[in-house]
Amino acid sequence: MNLKGRSFLTLKDYQPEEIEYLLELAAVLKAKKKQGITGNSLKGKNIALIFEKPSTRTRCAFTIGCIDEGGHPEYLGKDDIQLGHKECIEDTARVLGRMFDGIEFRGFKQETVEKLAEYSKVPVWNGLTDMYHPTQILADMLTLKEQFGDLRGLKLIYAGDGRNNMANSLMIGSAKLGLHFTILAPKALWPEGELVKLCQTYNEKSQGTVTITENINAVEGADAIYTDVWCSMGEEELAAERISILEPYQVNESMVKQTGKNNTVLLHCLPAVKGNEITEDVFERHADVIFDQAENRMHTIKAVMVATLGN
Repeated sequence: MNLKGRSFLTLKDYQPEEIEYLLELAAVLKAKKKQGITGNSLKGKNIALIFEKPSTRTRCAFTIGCIDEGGHPEYLGKDDIQLGHKECIEDTARVLGRMFDGIEFRGFKQETVEKLAEYSKVPVWNGLTDMYHPTQILADMLTLKEQFGDLRGLKLIYAGDGRNNMANSLMIGSAKLGLHFTILAPKALWPEGELVKLCQTYNEKSQGTVTITENINAVEGADAIYTDVWCSMGEEELAAERISILEPYQVNESMVKQTGKNNTVLLHCLPAVKGNEITEDVFERHADVIFDQAENRMHTIKAVMVATLGN
């Protein structure tokens, strides 16, 4: 499958078979990495890593993935370049596109990463925006494949803030790949209706489903429960309000038992605020899978770079 020259801004832009190809490639690259085998598909490629928001997993994954494949990553923090400050995004994009072969962006506005892709004329990869987090979803889906073998038909529950970038992106990815996906959240934090309708159109092809509910009983029969921090980066002033309305949706022993299954896995994109969205005992009991998920950021991000830019 030829994805050369493509940007990776949201999973909405990718067909199910293209997403599946990236997961298959990531699994191959992961197996090679475990054997000590690295590649050279990015040899001679220079990659800009733009971070308006700091990160552990995204930065390390892009850096190591790039180096493993022979490329050169250049970290550009919010104080290192004039992106949208003394220089408009369009002009910065045109400069970077003349000097770099690919660009990763992690920041606030989806509009920014879209402008970078439009004006740089090189592949641009979304490391996180306020709307979407597509590279994380690839890691999540690879982890579920490792646990269950097949994604189609899995029942995945997302408990927490149902209108943040993770809920949005999980809904898109699940709908494309045929999972039965449920957002379990208070009505005040439900996703936009237009995105739900779009995902329902994806489900017509994939045979998946999307459910949005306040009812905790929705966890019954869940193969996997996913949660995320209750306040995203930049929303810290909302912490007290979020805790008060999201407390009933905490992933705890009671919720896990309510699944009625003994092989339900828990996922968390990290960092975790233990005691808020998930209790420490439940987190630690499922830590092996959660940190497989964290490691898989590297393998899936490497796959995206190799597929869209590699030789």
